[in-house]
Amino acid sequence: MANKEGEISLLTAYKMGKFELSHRVVLAPLTRQRCLGYVPQPPMILYYSQRTSNGGFLIAEAAGVSDISQTSPEMPGIWTKEQVEGWTPIVDAVQAKGGIFFCQLIHVGRVLETGNAVSQTLKAVWAQLRQHSLDRVGLGPSVWEGVRSLSLSLSQHLKILTVQKKNRCRFALEVVDAVVKEIGGDKVGIRLSPFADYSESGDSNPETLGLYMAESLNEFKILYCHMVEPRMKSVFEKVDCLDSLVPMRKAFKGTFISAGGYGREDGNKAVAENRTDLVAYGRLFLANPDCQNDLSLMLLLTSMTGQPFIHAILLLGIRIIRSWKPQFNARKCQGVGRR
Repeated sequence: MANKEGEISLLTAYKMGKFELSHRVVLAPLTRQRCLGYVPQPPMILYYSQRTSNGGFLIAEAAGVSDISQTSPEMPGIWTKEQVEGWTPIVDAVQAKGGIFFCQLIHVGRVLETGNAVSQTLKAVWAQLRQHSLDRVGLGPSVWEGVRSLSLSLSQHLKILTVQKKNRCRFALEVVDAVVKEIGGDKVGIRLSPFADYSESGDSNPETLGLYMAESLNEFKILYCHMVEPRMKSVFEKVDCLDSLVPMRKAFKGTFISAGGYGREDGNKAVAENRTDLVAYGRLFLANPDCQNDLSLMLLLTSMTGQPFIHAILLLGIRIIRSWKPQFNARKCQGVGRR
């Protein structure tokens, strides 16, 4: 997109299908672990409404599609009436503020909770979690006790090192086809991480895999394709690399969303150079759970002052003013992000 003088690319309007977005900053799907028995809880109403702006686009934390689709009962589901009813006030709160809210569906495959079929690679996953001090969220070795390997028919379908199948993209495309036939492509998006190399799920040719998926998705005319940058080799690790999402962005005909380690400057640049339509942020949305729309304020104030130090002082003043207002104890809404 061509920028006007002084224009902030991330804060320009964008039309995503039938949805009119007021800016290009997207809330990435982030595991929060605030549910009880897979049922969304009231504190999530505050969490999502705080991060909603009029015309803003939010992608919900991944919701399981069955009782064998999540890694923890603290993660949400959407396969029972009770779970749907738990989501309803959350959706209402977001829509009341003019936000666009999508539910990201998930089946975690081999990384399942105790008692379900799980790959032996969970031992490596747990070692990685311990290394990054995530045991504070309550996931201990007992979670993975008694696991067993998945049969080939149920294992991951997109990674060649995990599943040795010639047509390893077929399952994902069949799921997209089924969902599109049920609700229409204009309300369907997909998130892909072809370059990710964690949980022993790396691919020998990720660019070819990602490009094939991007091209194949055009058949279904879905609303958006959300891809993670190749520099994010793991949930925690950002590295320098020559790989790019640009070939996939050019191939996909719908809205393209990039995610993975973005800040203000490279997010603006990615949009300005037409390397993506929207940019999904995770950690920056989580930094201040008691402050509404801090990310947009940060972008706007930095453009006005040109000095990060000055905009930080201004944000601090805004937070102090907001803190005077009685509100729900934000500590109850805090959790550990995974994006």
